[in-house]
Amino acid sequence: MKRSLLTPRWLLLHALFVVAFIATCFLAVWQWERAHDAGGSFQNLGYALQWPLFGVFTLFLWVRMARMTLHDEAEAAAGQAEDTAGQEPAEEPERAARAGRPRPLVPPQAPPVDPDEDPELAAYNRYLAELNEAEGR
Repeated sequence: MKRSLLTPRWLLLHALFVVAFIATCFLAVWQWERAHDAGGSFQNLGYALQWPLFGVFTLFLWVRMARMTLHDEAEAAAGQAEDTAGQEPAEEPERAARAGRPRPLVPPQAPPVDPDEDPELAAYNRYLAELNEAEGR
């Protein structure tokens, strides 16, 4: 399961996150030194304290993305295990999309509205139907 974190895409992401974290550390040190120079200000001090937060957020995103990938794979493996057991699981569109199956481009048609039930919605639906017919011509 953890092999997916060693694909070329993920290796590039690992490198990107490591470089981003190291860059935020260097920027924090640079701003800290700058704040203590003769021309430094409280703005530099603020940046020196802010850059480590960006670095921690970068690490948080890295861990979060890896966990999401592993979780999606575990769900897909569980879904395949259910499929091989002869049971067809009822999936909602979000789960199907995460498992790699595309959602339908057009949503299913809504049931017709009874004019007695909601006259405004029925009138609006008739208007939309007229626009659709006019566009088709």
